[in-house]
Amino acid sequence: MAPVVLQDMTHEDPARGSRSRLLKWLGLSDHEHASETIPVVDADAFRDPQARDVWLPAKRRMIGKVADFLIDHDLEVMPRTLGIAYDCVTGGNPKLTQLILERTESGQPVTLKWLEQVQREIEGESTAEMLNSLMSRLEESLDEFSRATTSAHSATSDYGAALKQHVDDLEQVSKAGVVITELATLARAMMSRTREIEHNLSESQQRASTLQQSLDEARRVADEDHLTGLPNRRAFETTFDRELENARAAGEPLSVAFVDIDHFKRINDTHGHASGDRVLKVVAETLSRISDSRCHVARHGGEEFAVLFRALTPEKAWRRLDAAREEIAERRLVNRATDMPFGRITFSGGIADVFAYPTKGNALKAADETLYAAKHSGRNQILLAGHEPPPMQDAA
Repeated sequence: MAPVVLQDMTHEDPARGSRSRLLKWLGLSDHEHASETIPVVDADAFRDPQARDVWLPAKRRMIGKVADFLIDHDLEVMPRTLGIAYDCVTGGNPKLTQLILERTESGQPVTLKWLEQVQREIEGESTAEMLNSLMSRLEESLDEFSRATTSAHSATSDYGAALKQHVDDLEQVSKAGVVITELATLARAMMSRTREIEHNLSESQQRASTLQQSLDEARRVADEDHLTGLPNRRAFETTFDRELENARAAGEPLSVAFVDIDHFKRINDTHGHASGDRVLKVVAETLSRISDSRCHVARHGGEEFAVLFRALTPEKAWRRLDAAREEIAERRLVNRATDMPFGRITFSGGIADVFAYPTKGNALKAADETLYAAKHSGRNQILLAGHEPPPMQDAA
């Protein structure tokens, strides 16, 4: 007879204990989950599976995956986190899932605050994309309407001129009789109606022009960050695609950078969010001064900015961005509401050579990881992906 091995259950695995409590909170016991993992089949009592036999184990597996997600990322159990976990394990939000994977691989924690910020950005992008699609369709309709009214306006104008000539000719015939007189009267009525149509078409064209101007303004607002006045993340993505194509065609270098204000949470906690917004504006104004037709600055979200450098080598891009960093670091800002100094305001950044990576996404990831490295190696510095910081020189 084989010996019986007894397992010591006095020291429970902490992760398993957390899982057990969470499963109990969700209405599942570990016993139920275990019985689903290793089912006991009674061959003598075999019966055809019922619907419940199919969906209940699947539901338990799904709840188990949700529980694992929350435990792995040390997230509280609440409706918000349960919804996020469900979307991730079911593939309902692939973009969020990819961002979580990238953040985990880079060693950064997946916190509730970060998840909420990312979700707001994703939802904002979806809304902006929908708005952009609607505006594009409306713009196409306006163009078509404008062409149609222009054509109709031209046709009615030509028709009216020809009709007037015929009326003038008819009035010259003194012996034409009553029939000719009636025809002339009818023609005059038609001319009057034609002029009315021309007037209405002209008004329609003016309204279409006004609507087009409003549409252009709406598109500008949709692409602009309301706080800093800089282009927003969606506009930056569009600019990046355009500049990438132009730089590749011209054989020019292209670099992308991420910039993040150091200890920004401390500023908000100490001075309030209104003062934090003022600091964001100051940094945005400083960065905007280095921009030109081939250097584009955008607010990427929160206290993070994105910068695109075309026709500059990565080293020259580093020097230009580092000059902006020094300008900010040398300033001493004061909270006008309380006369309390903000202290030294600094930012960190990471720059990547776009063409050193196989895809645009890889370059963005490299810049983000380099920014993260700058934060963890002292802050208030700009690092170049794959390089040591070059010696400080005059900005080119």
